[in-house]
Amino acid sequence: MTGTPGRSRSPGQDRSAGQDRSPGQVRARGRTGRRSGDSGTREAILAASRQRFAELGYDGATIRGIAADAGVDPALVHHFFGTKERLFAAAMRLPVVPGELIAAALAAGPGGLGGQGDPGGQGDPARAGAGESLGEHLARTVLSTWDMHEFRDIFLGLLRSATTSPQAMTMLREFVTETIVGQLSAVARPGDQAGQDGARYRASLVASQVLGLALTRYVLGLEPLAAADLDTLVASIGPTLDRYLTGDLG
Repeated sequence: MTGTPGRSRSPGQDRSAGQDRSPGQVRARGRTGRRSGDSGTREAILAASRQRFAELGYDGATIRGIAADAGVDPALVHHFFGTKERLFAAAMRLPVVPGELIAAALAAGPGGLGGQGDPGGQGDPARAGAGESLGEHLARTVLSTWDMHEFRDIFLGLLRSATTSPQAMTMLREFVTETIVGQLSAVARPGDQAGQDGARYRASLVASQVLGLALTRYVLGLEPLAAADLDTLVASIGPTLDRYLTGDLG
């Protein structure tokens, strides 16, 4: 005696639950680590980085942590921004990357500007870098950049915030220390300050000069400093930067 024949199934009933999903639904479940569209991914990373930099400072914020907050793979952060400094500059809406600007100025050296010594279009292009010392070249590069309104307004906003907010102060101090003081230390004369890291001490003196100049010229508007032309300031400040970097500190 044969068994009872099994109940027949329709073709639609014979499919598994996974097979019932549309191809689009299957793809959506398998997709991780990237939001829809490059623009959405980039903005998510920037929003996460601003939060992390504000809460943890420049040193404490990591690419991995920012990626986790944005819901993306760390490789995507590098894809969009390359380095942590570039990400910080983009998050703060800076039109240039300060550390790269300083590095290019130092690499070019006195007289070797290749037309890049006056990015703000100020002063006499024929004089830019010609026969200048390293300190003069550095002063011209920094001042020309600050004369770009889009950079000056944002960076001075960071400086103002640092005077009233401990979190902003920490973030800006760590950023300046790692990306600017670190670059200047490479060309400063080392080892002549007892009990100090000589090169970093000299580099921090340069930082104090240029940041102080930014506050007095652009925030306080102290005259006649605020109205002085680029070449006059370069001639006045450049020798001081040279002394800080390589000269006798007394």
